[in-house]
Amino acid sequence: MTDPLLGPSQVRALADRLGVRPTKSLGQNFVVDPGTVRRIVRVARVTPGERVVEVGPGLGSLTLGLLEAGAEVVAVEIDPVLAEQLPATVAERLPEAAGRLTVVGADALRVTELPGPPPTALVANLPYNVAVPVLLAFLERFGSLERALVMVQAEVADRLVAPPGSRTYGVPSVKAAWYADARPAGNVGRAAFWPVPRVDSALVALERRDPPPGDREQVFAVVDTAFAQRRKMLRAALAGVAGTSAVAADALTRAGVEPTARGERLTVTQFAAVAKALAEAGVVVPGRRAAT
Repeated sequence: MTDPLLGPSQVRALADRLGVRPTKSLGQNFVVDPGTVRRIVRVARVTPGERVVEVGPGLGSLTLGLLEAGAEVVAVEIDPVLAEQLPATVAERLPEAAGRLTVVGADALRVTELPGPPPTALVANLPYNVAVPVLLAFLERFGSLERALVMVQAEVADRLVAPPGSRTYGVPSVKAAWYADARPAGNVGRAAFWPVPRVDSALVALERRDPPPGDREQVFAVVDTAFAQRRKMLRAALAGVAGTSAVAADALTRAGVEPTARGERLTVTQFAAVAKALAEAGVVVPGRRAAT
């Protein structure tokens, strides 16, 4: 029986037929190993009938794996050529699943609504150049997402799962922790992709949890401010927005945080407490465009 999933020769043939050349600007690296695809689907715990959203389906390698597992898939693809081809690829290789695929041709960072029932899982090989912004945007906009399994650059994976105090703990770590518990879920070899990337890849699993009490935008603004000057003590890092280091130190103390601590030591719950204390002192922390 012919494997319905795409292997290296099928991926290259399809790309040639479409005139597609993977581009760095879109962060495109297509998965060409069916075994890797099935491992991702298995680790994601996809169940028959489950509504799954996939970002950046590309030529359809992971899409076919999700459909093979019985999922209903909403695939968000920015490339119009790939978005148009995806239903035809599914109809050809897995015709019985064609009715379970919905394609949204759009930039994932601009998507605020999805057609059909709300998805409960995000499973995606995220474009490397926008992986963190896309992940955070989907966790924010789609509260129905109970969990996610994303494949990202290994360095990004390290940041997403890093605990407070570790070398790689930073803005992505804290913001992901606002929405979910993140854990490493395995590595993916470079040979699983075409073209072969120059960086390693890894899987990150996230389980939705309730965020700490507080205003998310203000908490994130405090996080951005703290890590913009991560070598500074928090009383100094927050002095600019608080007006003086004394006001910042007082807010930190009321939040139960040592004014001499640095942002890399705080949990997301502690950042929420700091944001609350600053708000009580009448301090509004301006948000930053570069939030991740």
